[in-house]
Amino acid sequence: MTYAELKSLIQNYLENTESTFVTDLPQIIQQAENRILRTVRLPVFRKNVGGTMTSGNEYLATPTDFLSTYSLSFTSSSKQTFLLFKDVNFIREAYPNRATTSAPKHYALFDDSSFIIGPTPDSNYTVELHYFYSPNSITAGADSGTTWLSTNAKNTLLYGSILEGYTYMKGEPDLMALYEKRYEQALARLKELGEAENTRDAYRDDQYRIRRS
Repeated sequence: MTYAELKSLIQNYLENTESTFVTDLPQIIQQAENRILRTVRLPVFRKNVGGTMTSGNEYLATPTDFLSTYSLSFTSSSKQTFLLFKDVNFIREAYPNRATTSAPKHYALFDDSSFIIGPTPDSNYTVELHYFYSPNSITAGADSGTTWLSTNAKNTLLYGSILEGYTYMKGEPDLMALYEKRYEQALARLKELGEAENTRDAYRDDQYRIRRS
């Protein structure tokens, strides 16, 4: 499904070709994409980056395309240590004195652009972040362009966009419920795909063992 086809389908389903609605379609579609990507963790949108924790600095910047975390680790004396993901309140309560430094044990998402580390690093550490990223929106390309979602999750993207569009239009509750149901059904199928891919990745990484009798 191309960008042009997606826009046309949304307008046809909602029977709305009003100029303001058409102008706002890119934002409506982006909202649908973000909703999908924050709900389903798809291995195709996972990658690794390296960086450095700075001694005495409790914060670590996230990548600009960061969506959600998979793992964070640091290396010291050739040993890789994985940090445990917590929430900010846990970090604040567990490490109330930010001036006290040690080898990091925990991390949390502090805001949209940074993690908070606990305890505060006592040295400069090489880190590796494994994370889910936000891909380029279909709205960023030409009308003939496609994306992974528009190719592999057509119904999820379509009904997600219709749902966002009908919300924008302040549509009738009964029809809103129908679009919500169709979106959730398509999303469930996409979740199954994501879970299957994650399981295959886990086997490849030797995280699962098959016990033979």
